[in-house]
Amino acid sequence: MPETGDTTGLDAETQRQVVRERYADIATGDGDGGCCTDDSCCDDSSVSTPADETARQYGYSADEIDRVDGDANLGLGCGNPQALAALSPGETVLDLGSGAGFDCFLAAREVGETGDVIGVDMTPEMVEKARENARENDAGNVSVRLGEIEHLPVADERVDVIISNCVVNLSPNKAQVFHEANRVLRPGGRLAISDVVQTAPMPEGVEADPDSVASCVAGASRIDRLEQLLTDAGFEAVESTPKSDSDRFVREWDDDRDVSEFLVSASITARKPEVTDE
Repeated sequence: MPETGDTTGLDAETQRQVVRERYADIATGDGDGGCCTDDSCCDDSSVSTPADETARQYGYSADEIDRVDGDANLGLGCGNPQALAALSPGETVLDLGSGAGFDCFLAAREVGETGDVIGVDMTPEMVEKARENARENDAGNVSVRLGEIEHLPVADERVDVIISNCVVNLSPNKAQVFHEANRVLRPGGRLAISDVVQTAPMPEGVEADPDSVASCVAGASRIDRLEQLLTDAGFEAVESTPKSDSDRFVREWDDDRDVSEFLVSASITARKPEVTDE
């Protein structure tokens, strides 16, 4: 499947490079933030606080935030996929673009010792950070793998649920992401992601701006396009629900413009069909 840079004005390799560099800097404490509300939200030197407040804005409860030890919560994302996934004990969960592991560790508590969670991230620094956080959280049922979400290091029909938090928009080939998601899901498995979607034409220059691409702005697709990509990948029961109150944090993602004028966070769910006997 060809890689075109999808909805951005950058070629696929350049897009991957700017995204990887941005999140490597965040992982090592050198970055100025990703999909978050201000420059301090990803500062893991503070004990409580901007990142926690950002997570609350995204829809995480105080209990969920308190459950995770260490600096797994970097204040990144645009929603709470845990609220969509309805996880059950014993399930296998895959987190696309797992970052420092925050959603992985929350999922691990829901699936319990009989379940397991796989995180995949293309940034080595993030993978290292997530593995350190896994040890701190005693999360023996979490494994974090280095890889691209367009080429998942996961076997066919291995997982029950796929979650993701504001990551698919960063991909230069969203169609391939959803085909890979379908491949690794078991029949009847489900996808539950939070991501940003485009609601109006973007201002001139945004789609080709590397900073806008890496900060979860330029790569957003329209809802109808995402739904079609999911359907084309073999999913059914596709539903997308924009979050009307997301403008309160989305507008903070760019110092030069109010991106909430053309961007909104959305909850996106879908299911892989069951196998039917003919």
